Amino acid sequence: MLKIALTGPESTGKSTLAQQLARHYRTIYVPEYARYYLESFGAEYSEAQVWEMARGQISLEKALLTQASDILFLDTELTVMKVWLENAYQFCPDWLLSAQKNQNYDLYLLMNIDLPWQPDPLREHPHRRAYFLAKYEAELQALGANYRLISGTADQRLHYAIQIIDELLKNI
Repeated sequence: MLKIALTGPESTGKSTLAQQLARHYRTIYVPEYARYYLESFGAEYSEAQVWEMARGQISLEKALLTQASDILFLDTELTVMKVWLENAYQFCPDWLLSAQKNQNYDLYLLMNIDLPWQPDPLREHPHRRAYFLAKYEAELQALGANYRLISGTADQRLHYAIQIIDELLKNI
């Protein structure tokens, strides 16, 4: 099973690209659990609730893994939770750090900030996307992760991501 995670700042097209890739490769994707959580409980959250969202993301991934074909796409992953916690609370629990290091994804698609910001009541930092992009890239580098920066229009992003994934599939 090839596991490909999309990561990066808010409003960079992660959900759209995850859905498009899953459709293209005739498989499923793991949606962002935090979105469902916040839509259910409200946009205000505590540190403990972010932990709950991280655990929910892990559980959702495990539940959907068995339903995927040869590839599983993840709309988000624990690096997002780590960056979120460190930004909001200057802390990330050891269990989440350990889980993040053990995600074992074959590829991360790091979404660039060159798409226009789309307002959403659950999004918080429209003017800090460059800061967060640098944080995500530093995290991926620290993990020694295989990642590619995805830029351009929605169509360009899809085309480039397919190129990268097809190349990865050839080398397996």
